[in-house]
Amino acid sequence: MTDLDDNICKKYIKMITNIVILSLIISISLAFWIMSMTASTYYGNLQPISPWRWLFSVVVPVLIVSNGFKKKSLDHSGALGGLVVGFILTIANFSFFTSLLMFFLSSSKLTKWKGEIKKRLDSEYKEGGQRNWIQVFCNGAVPTELALLYMIENGPGEIPIDFSKQYTASWMCLSLLAALACSAGDTWASEVGPVLSKSPPRLITTWEKVPVGTNGGVTMVGLASSLLGGTFVGITYFLTQLVFVNDLDISAPQWPIIAFGGLAGLLGSVIDSYLGATMQFTGLDESTGMVVNSPANEVSTNCKAAVTSRQPVCRSLRGGAPLAANSTLERGPRSPTHVQARSPRPSPRGRPRPRRSRDPKCDVGGRRRH
Repeated sequence: MTDLDDNICKKYIKMITNIVILSLIISISLAFWIMSMTASTYYGNLQPISPWRWLFSVVVPVLIVSNGFKKKSLDHSGALGGLVVGFILTIANFSFFTSLLMFFLSSSKLTKWKGEIKKRLDSEYKEGGQRNWIQVFCNGAVPTELALLYMIENGPGEIPIDFSKQYTASWMCLSLLAALACSAGDTWASEVGPVLSKSPPRLITTWEKVPVGTNGGVTMVGLASSLLGGTFVGITYFLTQLVFVNDLDISAPQWPIIAFGGLAGLLGSVIDSYLGATMQFTGLDESTGMVVNSPANEVSTNCKAAVTSRQPVCRSLRGGAPLAANSTLERGPRSPTHVQARSPRPSPRGRPRPRRSRDPKCDVGGRRRH
């Protein structure tokens, strides 16, 4: 088979694969629509979801996740988790979907930005980010749960945030916005702060200078980035409300959503830094000079001792054995004044053995000869 025939065969297989995937997506969307119509007819008080909304909720997350997987923003498990989170948030409320989308796109771009610099600072840096299912659900589990509760309370669809008319649903919308804004603020701070900050980070609990990459370290650039990240998500939510919500003219003003998103992003980043400083492991790999998040060979620390103590790192670990909480890294090396004088060796009878005098005129017992 020639190269031309091989290329034609690959294109044909790709075309057939896309047709099969599209057919499955349409079938799944129609099945969901039939189930919603059946439930609406049976219960009588449920608003059926249109087939176009079902189709959009299935097709768009598949396209976004596929693109993220190709660009190495997601691994296999992260792609599957992203499909679940994206589908639920899209079917619930388009404002939820656009906020999640802008958070994902901006975070992926910032993760790849200045990647060569980040490789020298972060021992766990991956090309493109490559988020797995754990990272996806850490950022998306709470919004997914809130989206499900929102659909139970209000049903799928977009509503204005107005506590006088829809109190519970409005709180759920703000809670979901706050969750996404916190995630965006923390991601923006961790991706922008270490690269643009000219001053070393300071530990949020003691305000001491620490190496770049230390859990709990903050900079003014990072805090400003977290504020901008939350504001970006808030602006996205606000613009989506303007497009899809019809009765905004008789509802409460929606612009405070922007300020709420910015404050949520800043507060989320501060809380995350505090938890990192108090609960997360931080070590210094002496072979590479980079900060690591797990103990291993050549790592000098126990729970931030190497990066928070004022004493210099004096030795490295061998065999991965962790240092004790009262190790020399935490207390600093002992000075000569800390060495205790050696007590005289007791004699067999339990009495102290007399010291031998160096004076030649003294006898064995130390008494002076006459």
